[in-house]
Amino acid sequence: MEKQKRGTLLEILGVSTRLGFTSFGGPIAHLGYFHDEYVKRRKWFDEKAYADLVALSQFIPGPASSQVGIGIGVMRGGLAGGIVSFLGFTLPSVIALVLFAFLLQGFDIGNAGWINGLKIVAVAVVAHAILGMGQKLAPDRERATIAIGTLILVLLWQTVYSQVALILLAAVIGLWLYRGTEKKYVEDMPIPLTYRFASICLGLFFGLLILLPILRQIFSFQWLVLFDSFYRAGALVFGGGHVVLPLLEREVVPAGLVGEEAFLAGYGAAQAVPGPLFTFASYLGAISDGWMGAMVATAGIFLPAFLLILGTLPFWNVLRQNRRIQGALYGVNAAVVGILAAALYHPIFTTAIQSSVDFALAIGLFGLLVFWKLPAWMIVIIGAAGGTMIQLMF
Repeated sequence: MEKQKRGTLLEILGVSTRLGFTSFGGPIAHLGYFHDEYVKRRKWFDEKAYADLVALSQFIPGPASSQVGIGIGVMRGGLAGGIVSFLGFTLPSVIALVLFAFLLQGFDIGNAGWINGLKIVAVAVVAHAILGMGQKLAPDRERATIAIGTLILVLLWQTVYSQVALILLAAVIGLWLYRGTEKKYVEDMPIPLTYRFASICLGLFFGLLILLPILRQIFSFQWLVLFDSFYRAGALVFGGGHVVLPLLEREVVPAGLVGEEAFLAGYGAAQAVPGPLFTFASYLGAISDGWMGAMVATAGIFLPAFLLILGTLPFWNVLRQNRRIQGALYGVNAAVVGILAAALYHPIFTTAIQSSVDFALAIGLFGLLVFWKLPAWMIVIIGAAGGTMIQLMF
């Protein structure tokens, strides 16, 4: 049994590390990569379980893709599985950005052809994920209407809390539309965490949020200041990596921890690496206080995500079995499809597709994913090569 568990953990680490090296394009694209790898190819979970996990990550603050990755690891290999899944997906980006902080601040790689190719890859991957999830989660007229309505409202109403508000609205609509529907059997998510452990995690989340600012005033240690700043940013942000940037800027630039030019240079570098955008904190910590600062900042910004997903998963698993909650989740999952579709247009499509040649490459990559069933890591390589060729030829 122990040997089997070690094998599972090695499997989780191997898959998540490969995703950590190849998942370009931001949090919505990451959910597409996860869907392709964990649901389509490996069949670790069905569409319903994955969609419900994504819905939970949209409800709670923090980096959605990282929380989904942690949740997948927990369901596959327990607490240790969540840890190795997080490390595999996150460390490649952390190491790359810390190296950028030390070595590459003076280089402009934002316009490199292979970077543009990777942005185009994100278009194909997200479109593929939306196609698959839309067929499963918005199969009838009512849920398709919720998805389309959410898509329209997200594009027209872009605020920090708009996505959360629209998910809540979709839950209410789903609750009303499916109020007379019989309870459907939903297979339990395999979550090997107790309610007691989950409650401790939630208590730690709120306790640290309250205590850290107080301790910072009493003990003016550099590392404590860093940890508090990044913990608060990670705990209070909804909407993913781009939303956390203004919070981080307010925390580190006025305090003199990082200069404005270094902040902007690091943000440019963060767009060029795979994995979660929250690892931008690793860069800022390295600029402020070297390797130790990078580790403190990384731990600070991701700890809230860890505590929240571990603290809510067991309760979420029970709630999703309730008939009324199932109706609400019909609406929520349809809304998630709409949110993904909105993100496909902006910022993914509007950032990546600048010409008809770019669009042609995106369509070709989409065809390789859908019809030729090529794995996402191969699409990444082809896309990077295609972006380089476009830059050289056009």
